[in-house]
Amino acid sequence: MGQHVRGKLGPAGRMELVRLIVEDGCSERGAAASFSVSPATAHHWKHRFLGATEQERLDGCWALDRSSRPHRSPNRTPVDIELRVCEERRRTGWGPRLIAGQAGVAHSTVHAILRRHGLSRAPKPEREQTRRYEWPCPGDLLHMDIKRYPRFRRPGHGITGDRRRSTKDWARRLGHDYFHAVVDDHSRLVYGELLTDEKADTITAFTERALAWFQAHGITAKRLMTDGAWAYRRNKTLRELLVLHQVTHIVTPPYTPRWNGKVERFHQTMEREWAKGVRYKNSTARNRALPHWLDYYNTRRPHSALGGKPPTTRAHNLPRQDN
Repeated sequence: MGQHVRGKLGPAGRMELVRLIVEDGCSERGAAASFSVSPATAHHWKHRFLGATEQERLDGCWALDRSSRPHRSPNRTPVDIELRVCEERRRTGWGPRLIAGQAGVAHSTVHAILRRHGLSRAPKPEREQTRRYEWPCPGDLLHMDIKRYPRFRRPGHGITGDRRRSTKDWARRLGHDYFHAVVDDHSRLVYGELLTDEKADTITAFTERALAWFQAHGITAKRLMTDGAWAYRRNKTLRELLVLHQVTHIVTPPYTPRWNGKVERFHQTMEREWAKGVRYKNSTARNRALPHWLDYYNTRRPHSALGGKPPTTRAHNLPRQDN
């Protein structure tokens, strides 16, 4: 039990108080005055000590606070009803109101019973063990995804902390910019562009430029992983482009963003360091800073998964150290 927030004595002070009374022969009133507590407090801890067992005195547990729960609860729900409520909960998964109709007690009583037995919330399913992977060579797998960034005329609440907005602000919203990103699984090298939409033709044109960019850096793509978005999965022009470049398209199953985790994690880093790491005057100024940040990410920023080295150190002679 935790100590009372207004209590003047902790366990050590209670032991010393009792020692003055029992061993040194000090009166309860005199010992209480020494510790600035009432004589009733000194009397209470003295009798707590005298009533403790030898083991409790050695352990010092007699000086700890006890639970405020009463020793007896005559009005508590009978055990057989509690067992029935718990059994209904495990069997059906129902909430208090439905179980109350079966057990014949108030739903508030059912809620108290479920909480007492740790059944007020359904147990969380066990999470699947994390499976980390990394393809052995650059280009073996590319991760692609899109993230939206709102346009703004002035810094928003994510930077200023001020959530107040006028009616004019809501009426003159500027829409979003769409950041399309491709991350190489092995090197973590990133190619990205801010575009005006996420339509099928836009995605195909971006993918073509991304493959050419990686090819210019000595990386030939073999596989491309995306989520199941319609513009990826049902994009005929994207399918034809990947067939032309002999790239296998891998679509992640529903509700499995961890499959595409490297680009998802990149989006978190980008939002924290680029989008919200600097206070921009407006979204135009933010967008102008993107090429410089991407160059910094690829060539100079330490990456924890790469032993503190930037992604360029894992690409094919990208730093030109073999020339």
